[in-house]
Amino acid sequence: MPNSTPKRSRSWSWETALCGVIPPMISPLTPAGEPDGPAIVKLVKHILGGGCTGLFALGGCGEGAYLTPRQRAEVLRAAVRATSGRVPVLAGTMLPGTGPAVEAARQAADDGADALVVGSPYYYPVDDGMQRRHVEAILAAGPLPVLLYNIPQATHHPIAPSLAAALAEEPRILGIKDSAGDFEAFQAFLRIKEKRPAFCVLQGHEAYAAASLLLGSDGLVPGMANFAPARFVELHRAAVTDDVATCTRLQTAITDLETLHVQGHWLPALKAACALCGLGNGIPSPPLLPASGTDREAIRAILARHRLIPSP
Repeated sequence: MPNSTPKRSRSWSWETALCGVIPPMISPLTPAGEPDGPAIVKLVKHILGGGCTGLFALGGCGEGAYLTPRQRAEVLRAAVRATSGRVPVLAGTMLPGTGPAVEAARQAADDGADALVVGSPYYYPVDDGMQRRHVEAILAAGPLPVLLYNIPQATHHPIAPSLAAALAEEPRILGIKDSAGDFEAFQAFLRIKEKRPAFCVLQGHEAYAAASLLLGSDGLVPGMANFAPARFVELHRAAVTDDVATCTRLQTAITDLETLHVQGHWLPALKAACALCGLGNGIPSPPLLPASGTDREAIRAILARHRLIPSP
């Protein structure tokens, strides 16, 4: 698959890029189910306009495991072109086996990704040794650095803090995004920074955003930053200045906004919220279906309550 992505000048550094908000970008699709280039450009412009410091493509919110290799390449190339080197683009390689993940990693490098996001293998049971070999094979396949991704809701196998600490001895491991919702394990990930301060720990579970930042998390990877990036950027800035009152206020609002995820399946709900904000059309990859009319109206009311769209 030829690479049509031009080389870009870089106006960021890893020392600062992961210390902020890095949304897991949705993958806008056309009614025919193909990547929607103009919608991706509009989405990236909206995300960066909100002050985000990076972009994570082809993760769970980006339906990376559901898209074909060609679709994945089109989404990633469009995102890379749209950022124009202003922020790093991290590409998900969340596939069940090492062979497909290595192939996806090489393709992502060809398509202009700045780093890879790597989680546990899944489908078959795995142990720490298998997880480690999986990550090491992806590192060996190319020059890109890797952000670990702990999301046992999808992989069914958590990445243990002890394994993350061992992998952190490799300089090309940037850190970890943790979406497990296990706050005790999250704090164990934070302790890795005592030995390696450059190891970035990012919270992907929106309910724990403020608490994580106040305890020393470097940044956030929140799905709702697709349509409300400035809210999460404001929260991050408040945490950096130890403004606990503002963090509490914003977390209360984020927790209420998060109720949109229970309006049917969470992914069509997220894409519906984006569509109501003028970002994409809400169409997910099959076998998922768009949010129902009832769910969409409930989501509309939640967004209006938070002044993200006009009240009905």
